[in-house]
Amino acid sequence: MGLFKDYVSQTRKPEGFLGKMMVNGMNGGHAKMADWGMSHLKTIAPEQIVEIGCGGGRNAGELLKKYPSSHVTAIDYSDVSVSKASDYNADAIKNGRCEVRQGDVSALTLPEGEYDLATAFETIYFWPGLKECFAQVAKVLKPGGTFMIVNESDGTDETSLKFEKIIEGMKCHTIEEIEDALKTAGFSKVKSDHHKSKPWITVIARK
Repeated sequence: MGLFKDYVSQTRKPEGFLGKMMVNGMNGGHAKMADWGMSHLKTIAPEQIVEIGCGGGRNAGELLKKYPSSHVTAIDYSDVSVSKASDYNADAIKNGRCEVRQGDVSALTLPEGEYDLATAFETIYFWPGLKECFAQVAKVLKPGGTFMIVNESDGTDETSLKFEKIIEGMKCHTIEEIEDALKTAGFSKVKSDHHKSKPWITVIARK
């Protein structure tokens, strides 16, 4: 149980050998969920995208494919994740279409009003205060910008709630909690979708 707890705790901030193992598994393990979430982006054509909590970098790469004329800034507060995401998107970085940097969503140092789209896949469980962190995201979005959240947990499924008890700092949120925090942080036109057979959720808000 001790090693298992140590391993799953790496989802919060991957570090060291176990962190590298965790990040290597993130890209494949969450791919179907991430693609389902991304399928909800149908009416926008963002030029500047920020991918927050980028993990292994796979989702940043998929956003670059989905929007061929875009630039993606991927951030994570884990050194291990930044390294893996940089390797994964090496060609895009070389071609000037992607930047991977270390950052903290509770105190973003990105340019204000810069981005058309912000995404957060399987990461807000670990954000220290949704309202405050969502306000940070709003700050860096352009007026009318879009913020998309995709979670594997709807805040009520038994499996995720078990992990919540094991992983320090993890909090599973319901759609209602996420929507309320978004509106408090200044977002409007909040829309949500719940997967028909899984606890996956997608929440999209407009600044």
